[in-house]
Order: sequence, then structure tokens, then C-alpha cells
Amino acid sequence: MAGLLSLVELPRSTFYNQVKSLQKPDKHAALKELVKQVYHEQKGLYGYRRIALAIRSRGTLVNKKVVEQLMAGLGLKSIVRPKKYRSYRGTVGRIATNLLERNFVAQRPNQKWVTDVTEFKVAQQKFYLSPVMDLYNGEIVAYETASRPSYDLVGSMLDKALDCLGEKPSLVIHSDQGWQYQQAQYRHKLEQRGVRQSMSRKGNCLDNAAMESFFGTLKSEFFHLKRFESIEELKSGLDEYIRYYNHDRIKIRLNGLSPVDYRTQAAS
Repeated sequence: MAGLLSLVELPRSTFYNQVKSLQKPDKHAALKELVKQVYHEQKGLYGYRRIALAIRSRGTLVNKKVVEQLMAGLGLKSIVRPKKYRSYRGTVGRIATNLLERNFVAQRPNQKWVTDVTEFKVAQQKFYLSPVMDLYNGEIVAYETASRPSYDLVGSMLDKALDCLGEKPSLVIHSDQGWQYQQAQYRHKLEQRGVRQSMSRKGNCLDNAAMESFFGTLKSEFFHLKRFESIEELKSGLDEYIRYYNHDRIKIRLNGLSPVDYRTQAAS
């Protein structure tokens, strides 16, 4: 053995430390079996977050980061690769200047709005949500849903949102460079109400980070925690969640108030 170790230039202490570590019982052995069980039960559709949730639902407390490390060690990867809906199709209309410039703080209601479109997939069908958020308190002012990302999805949402405004709003509405926001009818509606249009720079999601953050919260707190059997069930759930988000879900930056409570308290 000594001659062999000398030949490969491996210190004896290193060799025996490795042998000793290999002889130790694996403290994660039972958890690894649970991870593999859930992974194969779900046919590889679950990533580490949902596998951690599934394990917790069975009564075992586990950190999602530990599950992530174990899955990497076991060579388990979700076969699902989430794809963000992208409405960019090049310049098909007019591109607006980035007036917001990542300043996501508003001093009053209806000073700065942000909007975007996100995609869901349920029962092999796609479904789209187009909301607009007030940066003053993070409230979803209006939203529309549809089975296709047509202009009507965005146009209907905008009509609902503009109905909430007074006569002289002094408002900026910010979006990405999606083709719907470049359309003449969209720009005309804004001009009629005296609303200034702002757009992110091409391919820069950080320019609309506030809206991206809402989509992340919506999907982690609602969509990824439930199993939807139909588009109708998803739509009903979205209505319930957005109401909860506006009226009941408290925010640290709003001093522990919900968006609606914060706006109401500030106005009183």
C-alpha cells in the first residue's frame, strides 16, 4: 500500500481520511430516497422547489436548498424548462423613451404604472394575464385574461385601468417593447387621456423589474402551489389571488398594510 501511495504521490493521511469519510453513514440517505420517490412519481416534472413542497406535505421538514443539492448529486433535473412569454417582435410600431429609468418609487397614486403580459399553461392549453400595477402601493389597478395574447387582451386591460383615472392624471405607464404596446390604437388611448408612455430598453427585463417581481410572487404563491385541471379553474383562482394580493396580503414596505389599506389610510 505504501509503495502504491508513493507511486501516485498521495499522502497516507489524505488516503485514510477519504476512506474514513466513505465509511461514514450518509445522513441524507432517507431524504435522498424521498427525493427520488417524488421525482419519479411526478415523471420528472417537478423541480427542487416543488419536490421540497411535496416532501413537506408528507410531514418531513426540509430546506429547498438541501433538496436542490441532493438532486444535483443524484443527477435529477426537471424535464420542464419554464419559458417566459416574450411579446417582442421587433419594431412594428413606435418605440417610446424609457421615462421610468428604473425609478420604481411613486409619491402618490396614479403617478407611475407598470404593465406586462405573462403566460400560463394548464391542461396543454395556454392562458395569458395582462395586469397594470400602481407603483405607489403595488396595487393591481386592472387586469384582463385571455386564451390568446392578442391586442384585445392589452387594449381591454388599458380601458379598465384608464376608467380609474381622473381628468388630468399626470401619469406615466411603463411596459417592455412588446408589439401590443407599439400599436397606434394603444398609443392613441394614452394620448387621449394625457398619459405618457414609457418603454424598457430592448431585451432588458430589469427596466420593468417591479412587474417581473409581481409575476414571480403570483406564480410562486399561487400557480406553482396548485394543480389546475382546466383554464376555467385557473381563471377563477387568478381572480381570487389578485383580490387577496390587493386587499389582504401585507407588505413590509407598506408598514405591514395591504396595498388597498395603505392607499385608504394615506387618503384619510
